[in-house]
Amino acid sequence: MDNRLGMVFVVCAPSGAGKSTLIGKLRAEFPGMEFSVSHTTRAPRAGEVNGREYEFVSRGQFAARRDAGDYAEWAEVHGNFYGTPRAAVLDTLSRGLDVIFDVDVQGAAALRRAFDPAAFVFILPPSLEVLTARLAGRGTDDAQAVHKRLKNAEAEIARAGEFDYLVVNDVLSRAYEDLRAVYLAERLRPARNPGLAEAILASFSRPAR
Repeated sequence: MDNRLGMVFVVCAPSGAGKSTLIGKLRAEFPGMEFSVSHTTRAPRAGEVNGREYEFVSRGQFAARRDAGDYAEWAEVHGNFYGTPRAAVLDTLSRGLDVIFDVDVQGAAALRRAFDPAAFVFILPPSLEVLTARLAGRGTDDAQAVHKRLKNAEAEIARAGEFDYLVVNDVLSRAYEDLRAVYLAERLRPARNPGLAEAILASFSRPAR
């Protein structure tokens, strides 16, 4: 009786809010969930593997695919391009699997137009001070880059009201429980379970054994 449709689950946050950690925990608990591997023109960070976190492409390759309409959404963030391959997402959904997205606010807005229904979650840092400490503590950016990310974070948080759910990542375990609860609740929506109630109702008309 499991006719559940695959779901688009979009998680967005300013840089340093802990989005990647939370997504990793959700995927570990629900291994049937597929991660949408975006294309990006930025260079890989330490530990990143091509085709796992991102597919790393040249600016020329990205432009060609963008112009061909291959991306469900694309955006320029911090001077680099990011895009979501449309065909791969549709194929995963057609197999009844959920797809989780790690995108910025521009990408989330484009995904809302491209995929319906979908669920949108915004991860918030508890404060500017905490976000600053997290960004500086990563050791991957110089002071100028941290300042740029904080300015971008301010603009992104101002758009948090566009999302369906808000999760504050102050205590990681609590933030994860909130994100997990959102995911499980979204899986139970009638639109994601077509024919379920009708199939059960039909059993009422069959003779009892």
